[in-house]
Amino acid sequence: MTLRALRVRKLSPPEERPILVRAGMKLGDLLVGAGAVEPPAQGDREVSSVVYNSREAVSGSLFVAIHGETTDGNQFVADAIERGARVIVSEMPAPAEAGAAPDVVWVRVENARRALAVVSANFFGRPADRLQLIAVTGTNGKTTTCFLIDSILSASGRTGGLFGTIFHRTPVQTRPAATTTPESLELQRFFAEVAPVGGSYAVLEASSHALVQERLWGCHFAAAIFTNLTRDHLDFHQTFENYFAAKRRLFEGTGAGAPAAGIVNIDDPYGAQLAGLAGRTITYGLTKEAQITARHFALSPRGLDFMAQTPAGPIQVRSPLVGRTNVYNLLAAIAAAVALEIARSAIESGIHALQNVPGRFERVDLGQPFLVVVDFAHTDDALRNLLLTARELHGGGRIITLFGCGGNRDRSKRPLMGEVAGRNSDVVVLSSDNPRNEDPLYIINDALVGLQRTSATVLVEPDRQRAIELAIDQARAGDIVLLAGKGHETAQVLKTGPVPFDDREMARKALRARGYGG
Repeated sequence: MTLRALRVRKLSPPEERPILVRAGMKLGDLLVGAGAVEPPAQGDREVSSVVYNSREAVSGSLFVAIHGETTDGNQFVADAIERGARVIVSEMPAPAEAGAAPDVVWVRVENARRALAVVSANFFGRPADRLQLIAVTGTNGKTTTCFLIDSILSASGRTGGLFGTIFHRTPVQTRPAATTTPESLELQRFFAEVAPVGGSYAVLEASSHALVQERLWGCHFAAAIFTNLTRDHLDFHQTFENYFAAKRRLFEGTGAGAPAAGIVNIDDPYGAQLAGLAGRTITYGLTKEAQITARHFALSPRGLDFMAQTPAGPIQVRSPLVGRTNVYNLLAAIAAAVALEIARSAIESGIHALQNVPGRFERVDLGQPFLVVVDFAHTDDALRNLLLTARELHGGGRIITLFGCGGNRDRSKRPLMGEVAGRNSDVVVLSSDNPRNEDPLYIINDALVGLQRTSATVLVEPDRQRAIELAIDQARAGDIVLLAGKGHETAQVLKTGPVPFDDREMARKALRARGYGG
């Protein structure tokens, strides 16, 4: 391993979330199914809004005190009351001082997170009951699979919502995603924007965090899809077994019965363990046991072309998406469409219509004689798949890979990512991703442990903008430059907060500075 270059960079503060307020409802109606330990007093109390952030409380709000990842909502009850909340929902019994506020109703529940999901659904008129919900879970491929399903449903003439890592879209609005799966309150509000305007479905990424935190509680899914399971989020789940158990929750049901159809990648050993949990199981993969499969496919830089074999008959796939991993994503989407009884013609046209997914093998082309690709790969398995795709598609050119590892996340995957990058690249530029509260140099050192096991040339540049320039400067005609980790993201998260940063824009800027693009 050869090692060169070292510099650092400064950065600044985040934006606030919007407040969710709607026309009021009676407290007794809101608490139906919420698991109240005893019937609430003053069930005819009018509630103006539901909140779980005390700063969003207004006159007449119902405040749900939930345990967050770092704070306990019960610590902010007084603040919520001061701002106007008149109903408190908590797992804790009412404290003695609650008597000092006789106009405040205290409702004790068995599980505050589940209560938030149920109260939110009731508040917005149970909109999910009028939609077909389709959820995709797994480590990799969730976003692309959701985009494909949404495109297929759109091609069938239906209107709906799409919620995931990139954005949350309803027929009314599209907003950048703060989290992969919205908190239950926001999710129910989004559903309420889909149903009244003729929408009939919602496709969403079901993250392991969301499943553990009951954000999907009370939602019945027409289809649940499992893509794969590889190492990720162990900072949160602690063990791989806990991580899988979180994914499994979607197939066991989230408080409203098991999904009508469970769609599993049978090539993944964890997928086989999920078979049989849903009302009906459909398997997909490249092995002969799979119900939905692609017997022959060719990989090319222009996309994928193959015939999918399905219980509903053969489906011709012509997709601009590239790489072996997208064969799996396409099969997953086809399986979901078959489960939902979508016409084969709509499946074929929906697949063909999706030209790309933001930040997933997204090309940046200003006429330069080498390829520049931005991708969201931020785990060792996703990085390996990205590099193998690049090698399969790009022939004999060198692979120059820029990557970093996220701060305040699973440290154990950093050396694994370093080793994968080094073993599958000719040149590695090691930089920052979203360092958050960690020192970028500490994160870089963790990744270097893995890189030292390889023979790749390694350049270290903590400033990601300079690192992108450095990677592009290494490229010769016929090479491929991979900017991995941030994909569609338009900000970098530092200790001081998020600052605007988009790998695609930074790459264009660097290419223009070098004379490309006119």
